[in-house]
Amino acid sequence: MNIPADLKYTKDHEWVRIEGDTATVGITDFAQGELGDIVYVEVETVDETLDKDEVFGTVEAVKTVSDLFLPLTGEIISFNESLEDDPETVNTDPYGAGWMIKIKFSDATEVEELLSAQAYGELVGA
Repeated sequence: MNIPADLKYTKDHEWVRIEGDTATVGITDFAQGELGDIVYVEVETVDETLDKDEVFGTVEAVKTVSDLFLPLTGEIISFNESLEDDPETVNTDPYGAGWMIKIKFSDATEVEELLSAQAYGELVGA
């Protein structure tokens, strides 16, 4: 199981890459493996400001639909539109081309509440 050390994680299996006051968010390798073949990613919250832990979208796999939870309070500034045509990219490259949204976050102290790679690994038994 791949858990890059340079990322932060949530207990809901999202990963977060911090770059200045912007965060890129996707689901972890563990999450995509548990979901199975992803067939649809829906995010209709672009340009909205949401609180941490609010649902920002859904990911649909062959057998289930799962909510996606915002890891940091802020404005969703972009959605990875390539996922509309190729949602399976989340399965094949969850930490790269399979990213889902970018957030302009408003509370930097929330970043400290995210899990380290080691803590996330312990959570999922890696």
